[in-house]
Amino acid sequence: MTDFGKILGGILLVAGTTIGAAILALPVTTGLVGFYPTMALFLIYWVLMTYAALLFLEVNLWIDDENVNIISMAHATLGRFGEVVCWILYLFLLYTLTTAYMAASGPFFLNVLNQITGIEFPSWVGPLPLIFIFSFFIYEGAKYVDYINRFLMFCLLVTFVIINSWLMPHIDFNLLNHQSLQYLPLAVALVAVSYGYHIIIPTLTRYLKRDVRALVKVILIGGVIPLIVNGIWVFVSLGNIPLEGPNGLMQGYVEGKNAVDLIAASLGHSWLAVIAQWFLFFCIATSFLGVSLSLRDFLADGLGIKKTALGRWILYFLTFIPPLFCAIMIHRAFFTALDYAGVLGVLVLLVIMPATMTWWGRYKRGFNSDQFKVPGGKFGLILTFIVTGIMIIMEVCNKLGYFQLA
Repeated sequence: MTDFGKILGGILLVAGTTIGAAILALPVTTGLVGFYPTMALFLIYWVLMTYAALLFLEVNLWIDDENVNIISMAHATLGRFGEVVCWILYLFLLYTLTTAYMAASGPFFLNVLNQITGIEFPSWVGPLPLIFIFSFFIYEGAKYVDYINRFLMFCLLVTFVIINSWLMPHIDFNLLNHQSLQYLPLAVALVAVSYGYHIIIPTLTRYLKRDVRALVKVILIGGVIPLIVNGIWVFVSLGNIPLEGPNGLMQGYVEGKNAVDLIAASLGHSWLAVIAQWFLFFCIATSFLGVSLSLRDFLADGLGIKKTALGRWILYFLTFIPPLFCAIMIHRAFFTALDYAGVLGVLVLLVIMPATMTWWGRYKRGFNSDQFKVPGGKFGLILTFIVTGIMIIMEVCNKLGYFQLA
């Protein structure tokens, strides 16, 4: 039986991986749709992503290998073709997200370094402190990541409570009544990124020593925390930000501003932006830890690299150097990375792939486990394909310009 500390650590790893920098952009994008439709979209995504995560776990448990990752899972269920497709998509998603978090940390660290030294550092220096501070924990593995993540999650929740406690009394409930479903497709990709934690499941399966009850608890509880946090954040933000005007949602969407910028401008509290910057940092750091750890384990499994001293250094460079190069060289790397990670990465890899692997594993390959089986049968899998397909079609139409803000 897994001890409570490890279960708590697993829950916080899931929550920390999920609550990323995208949370600050959520109110601006979803606010165009309206509060109540956004809550419905959150619930749909939460159910969909939780179901897909449990499918991911089921397939993971079929493979009796300590170093199993999604590559091994795809090979066992979908064969060589599925393995190659999974390699491409998974590497794309993990490198894209790692690039996004490195790029997002840049302005924060540049500001901190400037305040400490009085020196204006070049932009390429920005992502480096994130690697210097946290790469040691990634190098050491899940146990060390668990410990530092607990501290960061505590700081994240403290800053979150401070921000929302200040904003709650200022809520204008009339602002929450706005609804415009025509803009729903604009929010599909961003909300998808806000509920994608499945990449950490193979690592957690090893860390919790394949304890099924503990793993299910971690997924269910860890997955509901972002639902609550995102719901509160959108509720408070949309209750404080008007739809129109120079500091309104529409103008903020056009100019690429986040919710904190708009709230601080509307209420005239610059200190709020300072606390929000630390909140953003903790969001970035917890997500960066989860994604980087998943990328390291994925590369170890896919390339067959043993976690010896030399192997860890090889994994270290493969994990951090490519996304660091992209974060430095690509203009607006954070927004570009999140944009592409949304539908192609999250929905295809983290929903379509586990559902497909489960279908082929159960009904074509004859995999069956007495340990754990997700309920729903073929109906649940077909419904998953349909709902995800609708989301993907909406995002494709959005990319083609059918739902752009007038």
